[in-house]
Amino acid sequence: MVTAPRPSASARAMAPVTMASRLSRSRASAVSRFFTMPMTVPCTGSPVRCPCTLYRNSLYDVHVRCPDTPHGGVSQRGICELMSPSPHAGQAALSSALTLGCGLTLPNRLAKAATSEHLADRFGAPTAQLIQAYRAMAASGVGLVISGNVMVDGSSLEAPRNVVIEDDRHIDALRRWSAVTAGTPARFILQLSHPGRQSMRGNTLPGRRQDVVAPSSVPLSTGADRLFRPPRALREEEIADIIGRFARAAEVAAAAGFHGVQLHAAHGYLLNQFLSPLSNRRTDRWGGSLENRMRLLIEVFRAVKTVTPDDFMVAVKLNSADFQRGGFEPDDSLAVAKALEAEGVDLIEISGGTYENTAMFAGTSPRESTRQREAYFMEFAERFSRDVTVPMMLTGGFRTRQVMIDALTGGAVDVVGLARPITHDPGFPRDLLAGSAERSSARPRNTGRKAVDAFLDSAWHQQQLARLGRGKDVRPKRGTAAALLIATFVTMRDILAPRLGMTFSGPRKRRRRPHG
Repeated sequence: MVTAPRPSASARAMAPVTMASRLSRSRASAVSRFFTMPMTVPCTGSPVRCPCTLYRNSLYDVHVRCPDTPHGGVSQRGICELMSPSPHAGQAALSSALTLGCGLTLPNRLAKAATSEHLADRFGAPTAQLIQAYRAMAASGVGLVISGNVMVDGSSLEAPRNVVIEDDRHIDALRRWSAVTAGTPARFILQLSHPGRQSMRGNTLPGRRQDVVAPSSVPLSTGADRLFRPPRALREEEIADIIGRFARAAEVAAAAGFHGVQLHAAHGYLLNQFLSPLSNRRTDRWGGSLENRMRLLIEVFRAVKTVTPDDFMVAVKLNSADFQRGGFEPDDSLAVAKALEAEGVDLIEISGGTYENTAMFAGTSPRESTRQREAYFMEFAERFSRDVTVPMMLTGGFRTRQVMIDALTGGAVDVVGLARPITHDPGFPRDLLAGSAERSSARPRNTGRKAVDAFLDSAWHQQQLARLGRGKDVRPKRGTAAALLIATFVTMRDILAPRLGMTFSGPRKRRRRPHG
């Protein structure tokens, strides 16, 4: 079992840049996260023998700590030798446990990443269909399950039929939802989010006036701008209200039995909008410098920690970049990650893109080399892992077992996030852990038109979740035309149903009066 966080970045930075350390700076940090029992042995990896600490386990035998020892008159401190991985390294990499800073232990390194489900009822409560879908995913073999967008404000939704937590009115349904992990070792956390300006017209709970807000009154530029209301800039007291909403939702999640929450600060939603200088043009303490732009995220994190138990996991999903000129850059993201590390965040998930540049859907990063390889944001994860000690999760593009193993043993990530491979085949994580699966057959659903493909690909996987929620098997061979037709029908239904007095399972039945 591994205890996080890793050795500090400053300690790792002390190692000299030699052939050994260059080979293994990131790999050694990964190995040290899989250690069992240290023992002092003679170091044979340096010109002069010196006592080193050897961490030995099923992954590697690795010397990771040398006392100050003169080598040719120069004091060196760092990695002396990295030996070859054991034959069972891959299996151990996927199946080893990870204990987070809050004390919560993940039983393995696979996570079901967030996927927007659109399966709540019209009032934002979890439905039996949503709960059944997550029961299937909790049994998939992953160590961590992360919900899709759970809204903290019913007047502004990411999509129709989002789960909404504003108070404890849905506590019974939430408890049934959190209980899906019973009988499994999986941990279940809710992804808390506010869409900000990324809320389409009409996306609100019944009886509520839609209120589209943002750091500044900067409208979206997506090519489908008429689908989105121009946002208004938040006032100071409204920012304080939003901080309270995140804290209240986390408090209710803890009371309902969830193991933690993830704060969604990626993909162009409100917390990400504050981070980006393109959408945040404020001149007060919430805008301008990066320190000011990250203030909302930090204050939300502190408020959540204040109202939840010590062993309640608090993670953050963070954009590596927005992939827009003049926007949120990798250097900014790394600075935010370091600030979150100082606050005590338990896990950081790396992603990228916004509605204006949908890198999170198809790996559309600026570099062709990144587009061609499996893990879309791996280069950012590799950079972060060298400077941040918080456990890292990477989601997006993972398809083969060997690439997942390489990412873990190479030190870039601590948790592999899977979304589409699980909705394509709910048993895929279990097969990975058993060594009986090498590759997911999940592939993007596309028509060749970028504006349609982002919608279509998400809709296809939402349809598979809906089938799981009805107790049916997924349909991995469903074609793009059928998926697009169904998605169009479901979208129209979700828009019209509240106006026609319908539930989401059909027309509301009238009670018959008893005879006599």
